[in-house]
Amino acid sequence: MLRRFIQRYLPDPETIRRRKSLRLIHPLLGNPALWFVTRRSIANGLSVGLFCALLPIPGQMLMAALGAWWLRGHLPLALALVWLTNPLTMPVVFYVTYRVGAWILHTPPRALPDEVSVSWFANQVVDMMPALIVGSLVCALIIGIIANILTRLCWRWHILRVWRKRRRHRRRS
Repeated sequence: MLRRFIQRYLPDPETIRRRKSLRLIHPLLGNPALWFVTRRSIANGLSVGLFCALLPIPGQMLMAALGAWWLRGHLPLALALVWLTNPLTMPVVFYVTYRVGAWILHTPPRALPDEVSVSWFANQVVDMMPALIVGSLVCALIIGIIANILTRLCWRWHILRVWRKRRRHRRRS
């Protein structure tokens, strides 16, 4: 039931393979294991997608696709989760990861000016980059691991619930 619910909202693999913009990863898209909905594939796809979403690098989607292939995760889920850090959420997410990195490195975080401008950011980026990278890696790793564990536990709980319900139904019949 959970599997059918997830598959209902997934795009068709064949229509995605026909897209010309995805020629670079076409061999990767042909792997049917990246499209199966299983506890392992969903958990790994979720972890990879969240991990890549929190990294302040260009090419997050390509990295998520390669990570899903390497860990045999669910490719569409990994690619969709990268968009959690979109232009609207990116400043907030990366500010939080910067603060975490500054705390880990024991450096005082930069105070935000009254008006954040591109010139202010350009002047501060060299000093802020180590804390941002460390904070992003730590947050991405922690969130990815927690998401994987919680997905596997919730999936298992759902399956056990279905089995119990089925067992009760058989006893009544």
